[in-house]
Amino acid sequence: MHMTQTSLTQQRTKLTGEMVLLQEHVEKLRADLEEQRKLVATLLTIIMEESDGVQSGAAPTIPNQPKRGYCM
Repeated sequence: MHMTQTSLTQQRTKLTGEMVLLQEHVEKLRADLEEQRKLVATLLTIIMEESDGVQSGAAPTIPNQPKRGYCM
């Protein structure tokens, strides 16, 4: 199959346009990923924080509960 210079130029232009769209999509995905990382970090901070808001071990215990194996 023999391609003319015009058809090669058209194909190159089309592929360049597709690459630009893909690069824009990748950048959007990166921004979304960074937003998700921040959200996960915030949620982990909230989960790990003790009920009194201080990570000192001074949180009140629940009566009649085992010392281990439960989560507040």
